[in-house]
Amino acid sequence: MKQNKKQKIIFIIAAVLIVSGLGVLLYPQFTAFLYRQNVAKQKEAFLEQIHSNAQAGEASAAPSPELEALYQELKRQNEELFEEMQRDLNDPFSYQQPAVSLAQYGLTDNVIGFLSIEKMGIELPIYLGANEQNLSLGAAHLTETSYPIGGENTNCVLAAHRGYSKAPMFRQIQLLEPGDVVTIQNFRETLQYQVVETEVILPTQVDHLLIRPGQDMLTLITCHPYPTNTHRYVVYCQRIGGEE
Repeated sequence: MKQNKKQKIIFIIAAVLIVSGLGVLLYPQFTAFLYRQNVAKQKEAFLEQIHSNAQAGEASAAPSPELEALYQELKRQNEELFEEMQRDLNDPFSYQQPAVSLAQYGLTDNVIGFLSIEKMGIELPIYLGANEQNLSLGAAHLTETSYPIGGENTNCVLAAHRGYSKAPMFRQIQLLEPGDVVTIQNFRETLQYQVVETEVILPTQVDHLLIRPGQDMLTLITCHPYPTNTHRYVVYCQRIGGEE
């Protein structure tokens, strides 16, 4: 009788340990699944905002006057950044705070678009301002770099975490190789970029993030090596297709 009771106790303990172990293993997958579901809902709401004022609700219709005004303002600021050689990029605080209020142009939640990387199996909302709150939610645009609308003499820099517990984000960024495609869906159009180079730099080497004259670029940046943050892993991408 005592032997049977002892065996039952051992069985219960073993079962609890197995269930606990499975929980630990499956928790990251579960939270990543929830994150993907939330992003999908965000994107749906984002696209609804974009097309709410479009003629007959067609995706191909001309953008609303508010969004056209936003595009022209961001284009103007991109040109100004290039002309002034991004003089404030050296100050970390300068790229943590968004310089444009999207709400004034009918876009809520400070989301300007979505970043998709098929090679990494991720899609992230793009927030303006690389502060901790935005980095906990998705990819964050460094304010003193070009806005994600494309165009000659632009380099949009997007940062994201690698060690965030609720979603992989840029955790697998080292999978990216030259030729891989990175896509941005902004409030106006879809832009495609191709990876051309990767590099490891120091946090102080902000000159590596500057606009390259004549080019239309997207740069992805994150902490390195995972899970520390002594350096930065950088992926440089150039625009493919479309018109500037």
